[in-house]
Amino acid sequence: MKYDKLLDRFLDYVKVNTRSDETSTTTPTTQSQVDFAHKLADELKAIGVQDVHYLEHNGYVVGTIPATTDKNVRKIGFISHMDTADFNAEGVNPQIFENYDGSVIKLGDTEFTLDPAEFPNLNNYHGQTLIHTDGTTLLGADDKSGLAEIMTMADYLLNVNPDFEHGEIRIGFGPDEEIGIGADKFDVEDFDVDFAYTVDGGPLGELEYETFSAAGATIEFQGKNVHPGTAKNIMVNALQLAIDFHNALPDFDRPEKTEGREGFFHLLKMEGAPEAASSAYIIRDHDSEKFAERKALMQEIADKMNAELGQERVKPVIKDQYYNMAEIIKKDMSIIDLAEEAMKNLGITPKIEAVRGGTDGSKISFMGIPTPNLFAGGENMHGRYEFVSLQAMEKAVDTLLEILKLNNKVTK
Repeated sequence: MKYDKLLDRFLDYVKVNTRSDETSTTTPTTQSQVDFAHKLADELKAIGVQDVHYLEHNGYVVGTIPATTDKNVRKIGFISHMDTADFNAEGVNPQIFENYDGSVIKLGDTEFTLDPAEFPNLNNYHGQTLIHTDGTTLLGADDKSGLAEIMTMADYLLNVNPDFEHGEIRIGFGPDEEIGIGADKFDVEDFDVDFAYTVDGGPLGELEYETFSAAGATIEFQGKNVHPGTAKNIMVNALQLAIDFHNALPDFDRPEKTEGREGFFHLLKMEGAPEAASSAYIIRDHDSEKFAERKALMQEIADKMNAELGQERVKPVIKDQYYNMAEIIKKDMSIIDLAEEAMKNLGITPKIEAVRGGTDGSKISFMGIPTPNLFAGGENMHGRYEFVSLQAMEKAVDTLLEILKLNNKVTK
């Protein structure tokens, strides 16, 4: 095997339940992530990474690989997240299918399968080694593939090829990305690099620097509940207000009806009773002006309903979550050019597309470190149908090393 510890690292990582918890108020949100962070810190120290430390205030493990060149080159960071998504992550039992032949893959003893007829992306992996689930849990390739790839890169540089010429490298493993708060407390001063990459993308070749801008909205509806038999011209049903509010939003602008750079309003939850109800939405758009217009529309609908009701019964609270990092990255596209050239040098076709989502890099970019996203190899992420190719993971390590190699040509 090209990187003889890569597979074992990945299999070891995914067996640890590090699911994040959006109801928690701690950082990280689960103790399992704290424990896993210290496990990763011990591994970084064991392979020779320097100044490895755990930051109590944000849950990040950070370490440094010193420069091996005298050139004044840019310092690069590589970041991955430790947590997994909100699907069963207890008892992960990864399965290995060597030399995939295009057949239907049975997921353990369950009735579930990975069928190329349903998942045509499988056809990209003939002859490769696939790691998949047993059908009862997610796999956790998002983002434990990224963790394993960065760790393998570090091991290669320090123990396999210590003469490899590169500038200073910072490694960061963080928590709670899946619930959108992992980078809220990211310590830019401690990380101290010129730019970084999150290794958190999907299939081979993904290179992403354009994300949604995102906001969350909670709408409270105050009703007036009376006996339905005498309700005419008196009752105000809060649930009906919630329905009316939702129906006032553009019908097309939903996730299930949009693609590409089309934004949306996504109703996450509606609950309550005639006396009081609430709705929760996420708002997404790539275009900053349209993003602002979407937030304004929600307020306009509320204002109009309140005017018709004669009092304030519809109360929206809208909070920004993250912004399209393209606003930052486009100021200096050299780091995208660097990654694109690295992939092409390795025979990888770069897939540069707008992300219909966000990454930790979205927030970190606006904090002062431009941080686009590189592929880590995972497919069908966040559920029982997740899988990753070992060869794609190897290519990810190759890409990190090639980026370091090319960065030596650029001095400050």
